[in-house]
Amino acid sequence: MGRVYIVTGAAGHLGGTLVRLLLQAGAQVRGLILPDELTSPAAKGADMTYIRGDVRDKRSLEPLFDGTDGQEVVVFHTAGIVDITGELTEQMEAVNVGGTRHMVELCREHGVARLVYVSSVHAIPEKDALQVQGEVDRFSPDEVTGGYAKTKAEATQLVLDAVEQGLDAVVVHPSGILGPYDTGGNHLVQMVTDYIRGKLPACVRGGYDFVDVRDVAAGCLAAAEKGRSGQCYILSNRHYEVKEVLRMVKEVQGGRRLPVLPIWMARAAAPVMGFFARRKKRRPLYTAYSLYTLHSNDRFSHDKATSELGYRPRDLYQTIRDTVSWMNRRKKKTA
Repeated sequence: MGRVYIVTGAAGHLGGTLVRLLLQAGAQVRGLILPDELTSPAAKGADMTYIRGDVRDKRSLEPLFDGTDGQEVVVFHTAGIVDITGELTEQMEAVNVGGTRHMVELCREHGVARLVYVSSVHAIPEKDALQVQGEVDRFSPDEVTGGYAKTKAEATQLVLDAVEQGLDAVVVHPSGILGPYDTGGNHLVQMVTDYIRGKLPACVRGGYDFVDVRDVAAGCLAAAEKGRSGQCYILSNRHYEVKEVLRMVKEVQGGRRLPVLPIWMARAAAPVMGFFARRKKRRPLYTAYSLYTLHSNDRFSHDKATSELGYRPRDLYQTIRDTVSWMNRRKKKTA
């Protein structure tokens, strides 16, 4: 019996990295991309098929499963809207929750071998600052803060409910993803890019758990192979201060020293920085919600993923070095 891997969000940072790893392993891959998205030059070949569709339109997803009868199908659902404004929009609800519902329905209808759903650590209810946060088995949008977190919590519970009805599915919770190969506008990669280009006005006091996209992709593959159905696995790394991350970038590529704003000053300046960013047609990185996140409890434990999946994240300095190197190579190609 042959095996087919389906990756939604195949043009995204994590989805595209997953496709790379699967093709390197000689797998047969089908990737879902939006009608106006570009395919990756590193993901072309006889074993790669792109399907253009939208998770909000269930009928557009059907071609992903065409001709898979008699084959083992593994689905990685990475497609979603990541938003740092804190707002809950109809589009985010339709993509993150409605799109997940459509994929769950199709996985059940086509009898897939396994669904790996990419949730987020933001879906996990936050504990007090000194408590280590591990996996939970129930999710509610009422217990988390921000529109993105609420949609991921609702979608995660939707997947776990489907497991109780017979679907073989595993959930992974990445922390803040950083790393090479991003062409879809990852906010953390944008921070690194803006700093290198001298467009980051200031550094903010605070930090988060940042993890390499390649480690998350490897964790997704391990979850497909070794994860227990109905279980959740945190794919995190450790806490890094924002100034620590930018110091790494400076060591690798160079850059100017930035003022480090205390949180009260950053919150006061956020509307102004957001206004000027929008005037320059750029996404603001410092929003009320992103600043809240930088001071939230990010003491996530990946012990369960390490024990059961063999998950071991790399040091972020290697991530920064590889990200900057990839940016420089991409810049030369487009020059």
